[in-house]
Amino acid sequence: MKIYVYAICKNESKFAERFMESARDADGVFVLDTGSSDDTAERLAKLGATVKKETFSPFRFDVARNRSLELAPDDGDLYICLDLDEIMEAGWRKALETAAKNAPNANQFLYRYVWSKNADGTDGVVFWSEKIHRKGFVWKGAVHEILAPAKGVEKHAAYAYGMQITHYPDATKSRSSYLPLLELAAAEQPDDDRTAHYLGREYMFAGQYDKAISALLRHLALPSATWNDERAASMRYISQCYSRTGNRREAIRWALKAVAESPDTREPYLRLARAFYDDSDFAGVMYAAQAGLRITERKLSYITEPDAWGAPLHDFLSIAYYQFGQFKKAEEQAALALNFCNDERIKNNLRLFREAQKD
Repeated sequence: MKIYVYAICKNESKFAERFMESARDADGVFVLDTGSSDDTAERLAKLGATVKKETFSPFRFDVARNRSLELAPDDGDLYICLDLDEIMEAGWRKALETAAKNAPNANQFLYRYVWSKNADGTDGVVFWSEKIHRKGFVWKGAVHEILAPAKGVEKHAAYAYGMQITHYPDATKSRSSYLPLLELAAAEQPDDDRTAHYLGREYMFAGQYDKAISALLRHLALPSATWNDERAASMRYISQCYSRTGNRREAIRWALKAVAESPDTREPYLRLARAFYDDSDFAGVMYAAQAGLRITERKLSYITEPDAWGAPLHDFLSIAYYQFGQFKKAEEQAALALNFCNDERIKNNLRLFREAQKD
């Protein structure tokens, strides 16, 4: 079996050695440099990659990824699309070969993808990703591009259990190009619910809250927007936008809608707890935090947020218990929160809750 890795890059010299080490069991690594001003291309080539330089104006991720795929030979059995800030964990090849053997008719393989790490080194956002494929696939979309079967090809996906790719995001990279690319993608695909959702989220990240609300409402109105967890995420973001603009009533209303849309996920309850906290409604905080903590199964989806599975729900619940004079319970929840972090405010709260029990 021949397995090729392909990638695009720009000014990522610092990741070159780690990236190439993780791909050393591949039968070839092919990289398209889209305009580096550093020595990324030269370092990759020295480490054994086949590298080509090409710039695009305007830049589009789908065009760049398709061109990088073209660099790889046609005789590949499997093609793995990576970015330079990602690594394939040890044992990846054996896991992938086993998956291909067990599902000979599959032409796309899903793997466990760790998109981010928490401060303590544990996994943050984790979901199944699908950037491994046989021939007959193309990339589509100016940004947040997707791998789609070519015309006449039917998609048959299988899971590559035991394979993991870990992403170590470069915090120094700017997101400035994402918003105009998403606006372009939304103009090109006005009926695409996924793009509408991402555009609204990006407006929120940019602090353009009115535009964010408008785009997210458009997402929710699309007939194809049927995935409850993603719909709930749009509702959470609308709630967050209203919180940022000081409209506490709408923030609570949309957080409640998010809970109703996806009641088996923690994230809406955390948003609701925050909205109630902003409104000093501690009975509401207690309800939301308790309900969220009752959910113990974390979905493998990009919609999940590490905070929902860390300290905040315990922190909010400790504060709510304190407000109602339940100091022992407040102490217990603050201690649980500190299992996830080393926050001085929570430490101070814990001391306060303990002192309150002495009175």
